[in-house]
Amino acid sequence: MQTSLRRIAKKARRDKKHRFRDLYGMLNEGLLLDCWRYLNKRAASGVDRVTAREYERNLEGNVRELVERLKGKRYRAKLVRRVYIPKSNGRKRPLGIPALEDKIVQLAAARILTAIYEEDFLPVSFGYRPRVGPRAAVRDVTDTLQWGKYSYVVEADIRGFFDNIDHEWMIRMLEQRIDDRAFMRLVTKWLKAGILERDGQVIHPVTGTPQEGIISPVLANIYLHYALDLWFEKVVKRHCCGEAYICRYADDFISAFRYKRDAGRFQRVLSKRLGKFGLELSEEKTRVVSFSRFRKEEKTSFEFLGFEFRWGVSRRGKDIIKRRTSRKRLRMSLKNLKRWCREKRNVRLERLFEELNSKLRGYYNYYGIIGNYKSIKEFFLRGLRILFKWLNRRSQTLSFNYREFFNALKRYGIERPRITERCENQLKLSLT
Repeated sequence: MQTSLRRIAKKARRDKKHRFRDLYGMLNEGLLLDCWRYLNKRAASGVDRVTAREYERNLEGNVRELVERLKGKRYRAKLVRRVYIPKSNGRKRPLGIPALEDKIVQLAAARILTAIYEEDFLPVSFGYRPRVGPRAAVRDVTDTLQWGKYSYVVEADIRGFFDNIDHEWMIRMLEQRIDDRAFMRLVTKWLKAGILERDGQVIHPVTGTPQEGIISPVLANIYLHYALDLWFEKVVKRHCCGEAYICRYADDFISAFRYKRDAGRFQRVLSKRLGKFGLELSEEKTRVVSFSRFRKEEKTSFEFLGFEFRWGVSRRGKDIIKRRTSRKRLRMSLKNLKRWCREKRNVRLERLFEELNSKLRGYYNYYGIIGNYKSIKEFFLRGLRILFKWLNRRSQTLSFNYREFFNALKRYGIERPRITERCENQLKLSLT
């Protein structure tokens, strides 16, 4: 963290009600050049089709000219190019890709906002924050439910969260900590930036923020910090008869309660609370689940961040929360692998296995938690069958029999399934 950002963080930590001024002036050449180092240079280009390689040829000159436009209030946010990616349910998810210069300025603004709000965010928030992530959220849920007095879990899903963020509420929330009109106008420009559809139509959004915008994650965290986290901590817990707990990763969250009446009351008022901020619950995905070690025979479970949680018994007869890859995520991962094998079947084997191993490492790094070896091994074995099928479609005749296929696996090397989580608390838990 740069010295100026460190000073902001220190001030935010010391004075929880301080409103920061002159943040716009921090968008100088030094900060923007530093932000350039952290941009994904391989990301798709925006509406101007300017690539990172082209921009880097005259990087200092381009950044200097960008800073002059910012200082002269001549900076204009470009249209956001919209693309669609397939979802597991057959639908497509819209993503917005900003122009390269917008990404640079957004990253600088996001770092400033992060320096301020990291001192305000509650420990229940794990999404898009430094030093935490989905693994930490899964571990926190496991430890809390394992050792706490909780018997009911509320699963909830916010429908189209990034598309329904209310701009007026977003600005009001930011003004709790920011007293800089120029900086606020800059954020408003990104919220109001037009969206260029594939057919050439331009849409001017009234709500929402682009899901691929670099500043979108921190804005989403700020929005739910005020709309959900603080409300749960200061209001919901106070009105509960027993223990209450919430864990949130971006717009995905679960809540746990000791008593059923507390869980039911929370489910009823949650829709009204989110509706106040322009958000809507997905009714079909919102439910109260009985989740107690004393009712393991009910075989109830819930899903969070791609994992299925359920009560079980360890080899030593102890009650333990078991986790495995959710069946929905497993099917989706295999479907994506099948699509990749079909597209890459004619690539040279050396390069194909290099890319495949990279994918497998990423999969193990996410799903390779303690107790989930059976699921990742299932993915590995079924993935090998998919690979064998498509490698045999490289030509008119069969390219491999099983002996040749396994010899190729040995020759080029294949990443075997492995547990990548190393946590003392989880290790103790798995050995009880």
